Amino acid sequence: MARIVLAGYLVRNPLGGYAWQAAHYLLGLRALGHDVWFYEDTAHYAPAYNPVTNEFGEAYDHGVAAAGDFLGRLGLGERWVFVDTTRGIEHGPAAGRAGELLREADLLVNLAGVNRIAPERRAGRPAVYVDIDPAYTQIKAAEGDPLLRAILDEHAHLFTLGENIGTPRSPLPTGGYTWHPTRQPVVLEHWAGAGPAGAAYTTVGKWDARGRDLAFGGETFHWRKRTEWLRCLELPALTGATFEVAMDVEGVPGDPELLRAHGWRIVDPLAVSADPWRYRDYLRDSRGEFTVAKDVNVRLRSGWFSDRAACYLAAGRPVIEQDTGFGDVLPLGPGLHAFGTADEAAAAVRSIEADYGRASRHASDVAREHFAAPRVLAALLGVAGL
Repeated sequence: MARIVLAGYLVRNPLGGYAWQAAHYLLGLRALGHDVWFYEDTAHYAPAYNPVTNEFGEAYDHGVAAAGDFLGRLGLGERWVFVDTTRGIEHGPAAGRAGELLREADLLVNLAGVNRIAPERRAGRPAVYVDIDPAYTQIKAAEGDPLLRAILDEHAHLFTLGENIGTPRSPLPTGGYTWHPTRQPVVLEHWAGAGPAGAAYTTVGKWDARGRDLAFGGETFHWRKRTEWLRCLELPALTGATFEVAMDVEGVPGDPELLRAHGWRIVDPLAVSADPWRYRDYLRDSRGEFTVAKDVNVRLRSGWFSDRAACYLAAGRPVIEQDTGFGDVLPLGPGLHAFGTADEAAAAVRSIEADYGRASRHASDVAREHFAAPRVLAALLGVAGL
């Protein structure tokens, strides 16, 4: 049994997707027999988001309480610590032990790089980095971003959800690093057993994110997804199916009216995501997921596949996701579709509806064979030498 510390992003962003992303690692590593702990601090990035007040700031009471409740309900209530480095205060049941946990860990798993834990803070113990923003990370590293490269250099092994990176299937640069493919682990029992499928194909996320567009190979690539959503406006009319987005569409004037005029339903994303259990129920109560991807992952075929989509699959809900090349590594079929155009997405909907039971079974099979946490994490630990 190894002691493994997962460094994640939960107290500072206590939303459903981030919470389950970390939880699947923690629960999956525990299921493999390891002594697992959650760690988070403010040294690299101090602002925290409070979904109740919709504010960012250096106030952590809400996030600490939310993390404690969530981890407690998962049986991990005694195995976490949050460090407010500015004030020198440790929160959580492992308060006072943060330094010890880092120094004695057999492995640190740095999820998304939102925590920077230099080798001297962990007595030189090994660490791995899990990149959840493929394409952006690699392009910035190749451009020589000094802070990013310094962080990457502090890890023994680098993993990415962009499973085509470093292969002939994608032109993305590696920045001189070896990127090991991985995917989001899912603890299946937390998603299985959903009741009858709902009426709507849904998704959860951010509608528009400006300021992170990228230049590569003489082209500009969009980081935000809004541009891709607008290519799919006709989907309700093409299929007669119900589509709903839990996204902050109102952030762009005129967009809510545009979507509704084309038959899309819009719900408040915070009403869905502020509580991890409500988030889980929203996914499980859906008919399936329809979602787009970032332009940079689509055109450069990173092979990225959404961690949220993996949860839909685990609930037996079919997924239709914009093609990033993930079909190179995952089995497309009745319950998992990649699309490039609105017409292809409509064809996927018709295929699912022609035999929903078959599509649902295939979705569950893909989750079991390709996203089950013990399988995914055993491969990661094998690369790390555990």
